[in-house]
Amino acid sequence: MSEIDPVPGLSAQRLRQLAAAITHDVRRGRYFGAVIAVACRGRIGLHSAIGHADRDAQRPLSPSSVFSLFSVTKAFTNVLVYRALERGQLTLTTRVSQVIPEFTGGARQEISFYDLLTHTSGLPSVFSPRPGMYIDRLDEVVAAICAHVHSEAAPGERVTYAPMVAHALLGEAVRRLDPERRSFRELLEQELLQPLGMRDTALGVRRDLKARHVVPCFIQPLPFEHPGHSHLGPHGAFEEEHAEMPWVGAISTVSDLLRFAEMQRRGGELDGVRILSPALLDQATRNRTGERPNELYRQLAVARGWQPYPAYIGIGFLLRGEAPCHHQFGTLASARTFGHTGAGSTIYWVDPQRQLTFVCLTAGVLDEGDNIERFQRLSDMALAAVE
Repeated sequence: MSEIDPVPGLSAQRLRQLAAAITHDVRRGRYFGAVIAVACRGRIGLHSAIGHADRDAQRPLSPSSVFSLFSVTKAFTNVLVYRALERGQLTLTTRVSQVIPEFTGGARQEISFYDLLTHTSGLPSVFSPRPGMYIDRLDEVVAAICAHVHSEAAPGERVTYAPMVAHALLGEAVRRLDPERRSFRELLEQELLQPLGMRDTALGVRRDLKARHVVPCFIQPLPFEHPGHSHLGPHGAFEEEHAEMPWVGAISTVSDLLRFAEMQRRGGELDGVRILSPALLDQATRNRTGERPNELYRQLAVARGWQPYPAYIGIGFLLRGEAPCHHQFGTLASARTFGHTGAGSTIYWVDPQRQLTFVCLTAGVLDEGDNIERFQRLSDMALAAVE
């Protein structure tokens, strides 16, 4: 189902071409389906559900389909950290060990919240603190990080995207700093989701959303698993109702994620509700990693025969930056375009220069190299629709 509405500043013809490109991908079997939205100055020009939720094409996607967000979850966690910063509960220069005293020893003692947010902590890029452990309970994951995960470099020495450790620690920190002693799930619900009216978003697969949930299916097998306490399969953590994973555990719809992105495009406010200050968003969306590469993605680039490219990371946000390179935000986006991506399937970004917002959630998790090429192409098509 495709809905294309006339919107000043957007070419309806080019938005149709974008939807047609996804349809072509799905018919070729590249992935199972997608739900996409493109908005200009807050007005939605394209909102389309294409294809199916499953490999066997038994369950059509709809605009209300609920997806596992994977690392887009980190953007929600970042907002809770930003709010704690704005309230004076921490600063960017606060050391993590001051809030989580058991996170100590060696170079770990010097890691600040700025280091975690910019992925310059020197901690390793691991997907689990120790092999085979369940990852759906935050307290267990944080305890295992403190016991088993140690620095590989001094803070600030290099840029290495942290799939898990940084945002597990960030989530635990905002929980410990909360004067009301709320759980991370309660914080997320009360500080972000409820105020923004994100009714179809949750941490863990909330019971009333389960029937609409698109269970992640990895098109190519992964060399690691995501087990949960309910033993729902090798990646069962993504189906746990009570999972509390501030780095990968959220589920949402395109409509809800568009509200989240629009709040950021508007400088931290939506529908009269102020979530963040313009001052914080201005600083968070500036390149903090210079021209240094992301060491995790450098390996992918070399394996693909690509030229390694700059990390372009702000204070929590992923940025487009200047270089013509492989990038999920496209090659036509302005340098301060910001947003986040999730493993092989999810993305949102805001181009503040063009006032363009892009959200796409897909079924059938791609190899990350294929995913980068897919979203680079689709992002450029959305950017080319701006008149």
